[in-house]
Amino acid sequence: MERGTKKLSLISFFAITASMVMTVYEYPTFATSKMNLVFYLLVGGFLWFIPVALCSAEMATIEGWEKGGLYTWVSKTLGRKWGFAAIFFQWFQITVGFITMIYFIVGALSYALNWPDLNTNVWLKLIGTLLIFWLITISQFGGTKNTVKIAKIGFFVGILATGFLLFALSIIYIVQGNPIKVSFGKDAWIPDFTKINTLVVFVSFILAYAGVESSASHVKDMENPGKDYPMAILMLVISTIILDTLGGATVAATIPQDQLSLDTGVVQAYSYLIHQFGGEEWIVRIISIVICLGVIAEIATWVIGPSTAMLEAAKNGLLPKQMTKVNKHNVPINIVLIQGIIVSIWAVVLTLGGGGANLSFFVAMALTVCIYLVAYVLLFLSYIKLVRKNDNLKRAYHIPGGKKVKIGVAIIGLFVSIFAFFISFFPPNDIGYGKGGTYLTILIISWLIILSIPFLIYKIFDENGNNK
Repeated sequence: MERGTKKLSLISFFAITASMVMTVYEYPTFATSKMNLVFYLLVGGFLWFIPVALCSAEMATIEGWEKGGLYTWVSKTLGRKWGFAAIFFQWFQITVGFITMIYFIVGALSYALNWPDLNTNVWLKLIGTLLIFWLITISQFGGTKNTVKIAKIGFFVGILATGFLLFALSIIYIVQGNPIKVSFGKDAWIPDFTKINTLVVFVSFILAYAGVESSASHVKDMENPGKDYPMAILMLVISTIILDTLGGATVAATIPQDQLSLDTGVVQAYSYLIHQFGGEEWIVRIISIVICLGVIAEIATWVIGPSTAMLEAAKNGLLPKQMTKVNKHNVPINIVLIQGIIVSIWAVVLTLGGGGANLSFFVAMALTVCIYLVAYVLLFLSYIKLVRKNDNLKRAYHIPGGKKVKIGVAIIGLFVSIFAFFISFFPPNDIGYGKGGTYLTILIISWLIILSIPFLIYKIFDENGNNK
């Protein structure tokens, strides 16, 4: 954190972390599972999100491990090569993930501005995606103070307030006896596991919980990290599970499946409910813009979080010396700029290559998950080794219950990570008839190329960051 800036409070850190994890734009994706979404969110929350959060909380508060986040944790246990691979995958996955976030903003703005071509014309969509991303990126050159401001406004106004408003409107809608688009019968809650698509959709629910460990690079900036970091994580786990469940269920209950748009489904739900109660169209347009604030906050916090952890790898000589450059606000300017270039390339490939429709959205989502889950596998393996070999290291937080419980928690998270990884390669039904081959081609080739990059970089640079 730059000099003269006060330390992060519990609420400030919670806002940053919540902005990285809570994903309003995924509510429509959840809604495609109808009320099965409750099952998926609870299973994903308890069997994956909580293990990630607990293991991250413990490793982030180990004395001397406060800087570098995932890079430090994995390097200290599995070695620098694997630590660099882990932080590279965490950093690189968001270059794809940014696209799905911005697709939501573009879709919401196209509605708010009454400009459908912005979301349907692939060239306009590409220009909009690039412009939004670079404006947000430039805003983050001012350092953590800017991130905190955007995160607080985005989370409390764009995510929390709009989420509760949506839920309140849906409750009134249901109480008044209006038609509901999903069944709430006893058979509606448990997925049909005989269908492969039942398993495929689980991937999107894993992505909904990804990112809780990424704010660990800000632990060093907290007022009382030993006490506040675990508390922030606990608050996040509870609020994320509740809001994602309510948000997805509301969209599913109000929008017919055959009319649901993955880009603008939340806006569709607001439009339907507000018009149902006699509201004017301008209200929906304003809400659309306000919701965008939440996604902007998510993008802003992700722009800096993993990049700061990559900076630690650069300082350790695993990247060219130019990558250690920071501006006066301690922002790793060159890493952020390279990140921006990569995001721009993904925008072109996914928007033009996938036609900008559901195929683009699902490929971007699946590729994000495939890349990220490799990092999570390394996270859980590093935690298991930590507990088995170095459980005596001083830290401010321990997963309660002793070694067996700790390892059990990590193994559950590891198993779910591996399962979700393999499932993500099955094409979902919603991409359109006959497009499975295109989906797999883009996904597999992209993932294999990305998988090799950190190990090639590691081979090229020695510990001083010079070419071998």
